[in-house]
Amino acid sequence: MAFNETVFVTGFPGFLATRLVKRLAAEGARFVLLTQSSFLAAARKTVAQIAAELGSRVENFQIVEGDITKPDLGMSAAQLDRTRQETTTIFHLAAIYDLAVDCYVASHVSTCYVAGKREGLIKETELHHDRGFRNHYEETKYLAELEVDSLKSELPITIHRPAVVCGDSSTGETAKYDGIYYLIHYLRKWPGGLTLLNIGNRAVCLNLVPVDFVIEAMVALAKDERAVGATVQLADPTPLSTQRLFDEISKVIGGRDSLASIPARIVYPVLMLPFAPRVTGLPHSAVPYFFIEQTYDTALSRALLEPQGIRCPRFPDYVEALVNFVAENPTL
Repeated sequence: MAFNETVFVTGFPGFLATRLVKRLAAEGARFVLLTQSSFLAAARKTVAQIAAELGSRVENFQIVEGDITKPDLGMSAAQLDRTRQETTTIFHLAAIYDLAVDCYVASHVSTCYVAGKREGLIKETELHHDRGFRNHYEETKYLAELEVDSLKSELPITIHRPAVVCGDSSTGETAKYDGIYYLIHYLRKWPGGLTLLNIGNRAVCLNLVPVDFVIEAMVALAKDERAVGATVQLADPTPLSTQRLFDEISKVIGGRDSLASIPARIVYPVLMLPFAPRVTGLPHSAVPYFFIEQTYDTALSRALLEPQGIRCPRFPDYVEALVNFVAENPTL
């Protein structure tokens, strides 16, 4: 089905926003792309690349300078009025994706980690809690989702909560090395030695979703009336423990599983030592995410997506693509 609409996208030319725009442009969509002034040159370059690759008209991509932290998004009155008249679908992706972000600059797609310090099964139908948060990134995503959720009775809204987004499941392409990439970079430092001792945890999972799955899900749900008013968790329904993730990466990099595991009660405090980030490459702000005892309900998202043939790939099926991309692009 063609997406013959004008789509307003915030957060362009960020990684998810760029992938989403390219995917929708292939179906004939037109765009108003809200871009911060410091990213205007990059936005124009990205639009030119997308238009050339798809054979689209550059005129279909309106780049508008703005900022979600300013009144009326920093847009002129004329541009705001034109955008309101033309836009039929909005994708709000703008945010600062930094776990160590200051509370005054963090800004909403949501995240599974609005669950904060809760433990156990996190349902798609659950939001409100008082368990606290590990950082301002989680807290501001939570506050943003509260605001958006409160508008569901007035607007046709779908809230997407991705888990930890990684590279493309086919090409491995990504725009930022964080999450599982800390472990990939760590093991690549000394494959013959570091792959011997597994620093993962068999009781804790790190829920990973490749970016192509997230984009396909968002596009499909934007066309599905059943998704109106829903909150969907775009997560792996059968995530691997961090111990198994370690071994899957180890097999690609070192050719074998690890030989022994280090207890989590030892690994966590060592990773939090002052010098640890210089040795492991894992910043202190990211350490807790390898020890979070949360699982994410995906019943609704699967009910909506699986009939359309959209499923989250299994990590063992695309880990080699991720590792190969890192090997070919050691720095981004």
